Amino acid sequence: MNRLQYDQVRQNDRVIRPMVSGDLPAVMDIEFQGYSHPWNETVFRDCFRENYRLWAYDCGGVLGGYAIVAYLYDEAHLLNLCVAPAVRREGAGRQLLRHLLAHAAHEGMEQGILEVRASNQAAIDLYQSEGFRVIGQRPGYYPAPEGREDAIVMTFDLSSA
Repeated sequence: MNRLQYDQVRQNDRVIRPMVSGDLPAVMDIEFQGYSHPWNETVFRDCFRENYRLWAYDCGGVLGGYAIVAYLYDEAHLLNLCVAPAVRREGAGRQLLRHLLAHAAHEGMEQGILEVRASNQAAIDLYQSEGFRVIGQRPGYYPAPEGREDAIVMTFDLSSA
């Protein structure tokens, strides 16, 4: 099998599915690799409720990433999106983002909103490339090694999606 064929098979093994509580050990592993101030397991467990959508990026039975979205009125608020280091730069974050936006639009949400660390240029670039626009800033929103860090607030119009 040549490299192109191998990559095609690998991509076919990747699916986005609802997250289940059994995913939490792998979620916690990815969370601790991805963030300087990770959520704890209790926060994740608290997200298993009716107005939340929890998505798992499954790589042939191995968790490669996840996204947590809260539905409030007509708004889908992306609370957490993280990809395992092993699958970064392979489009996993973009696929998760597109999936959660499409699902939110299908469920009648009119707007997507998120906060992102002002220093996380890679994430900001991803969100902007997918159509998000900056609408504001939240000073001192995130904990940081030396105090607090500002968040950039971004939105996406789901009513035209």
